[in-house]
Amino acid sequence: MPLTPKPTDTSKPTATSKPSSTWKPIAPIAAPAPLRQVTDQELQRYADLIYRRTGIKISPQKKTLLSNRLGRRLRETGIAGFDEYYRYLTGLPNNHPEWDAFLQEITTHETFLFRDEGQWRWFQHQFLPSVAASQPEGIKQLRIWSAACSTGDEAFTAALCIAAAFPDLNRWRVQILGTDIGIGAVQQARTATFGERAMRLVPAEYKSRYFDKLPNAEVWRAKPKLTAMTAFRQHNLMEPLRERPFHLVFLKNVLIYFDPPSKRVVLDHVKNLVLPNGYLVVGAAEGVGDLMSDMKRLQPWLYQRPAESAANVAAKPTPLALAR
Repeated sequence: MPLTPKPTDTSKPTATSKPSSTWKPIAPIAAPAPLRQVTDQELQRYADLIYRRTGIKISPQKKTLLSNRLGRRLRETGIAGFDEYYRYLTGLPNNHPEWDAFLQEITTHETFLFRDEGQWRWFQHQFLPSVAASQPEGIKQLRIWSAACSTGDEAFTAALCIAAAFPDLNRWRVQILGTDIGIGAVQQARTATFGERAMRLVPAEYKSRYFDKLPNAEVWRAKPKLTAMTAFRQHNLMEPLRERPFHLVFLKNVLIYFDPPSKRVVLDHVKNLVLPNGYLVVGAAEGVGDLMSDMKRLQPWLYQRPAESAANVAAKPTPLALAR
């Protein structure tokens, strides 16, 4: 005769049940509500503000990008919405740190050492030999400006190429100035540290000779031989830079964010600081050809200032010939 199972006693808790008076279901974990995008009206207000401060144009196609970057400032400041942040920002004095944080978010883009390798081949194999050949005996000079330098990747690429090219570096006075509108980028550049992603194109020999790997971190720090050549400071390209002219200016991957009137202002400021026979390196897609009639075009990304413009330059001209 088969055994009949005893009915379950529901009056007592089982090993897996809990008394109804104390047990409560666990509430499901809700994902945070996604931050909304700026409205068209908000986009226009911020675009006008950014243009007035930097000359950079924010197109309607950048709505998602602008929303994401502004969202980071909302989370950082604890401000609830885009309108509130706009009112907060525009009520601050121009030297308030939040302006720097805002502009840093809006203008910073990925960069890395040896970006645009073809340009660095020209720098190593043509520009530097021509500079060395043109300099008189004694202490030689080389001045380079990395405009819109971000976190210093371009400036330190130039420094390590110079260190590798000139075994008599102690006979050179090399000055590489990096400037950027974002004070956060400038402060990062001054640390002379770079992650693995930024270092991915640096040859292994250069890594070991000119950088130290920090312990317990995927970070490389430039050695004193490189940092001695470099200096960084904040600067808005829409304003003149109070400096002596340079043998070479890098102005790469930034003019694409400017409209034609702003490009003209920036280029007028920059070209005034290129020595006669000196060079200006731009991004290949900057769209500046119609604004460069006063300079000789050598490549889509390379321009040379004519020697006859020396009257407009306060410093004594330094002849440079492009090696062929």
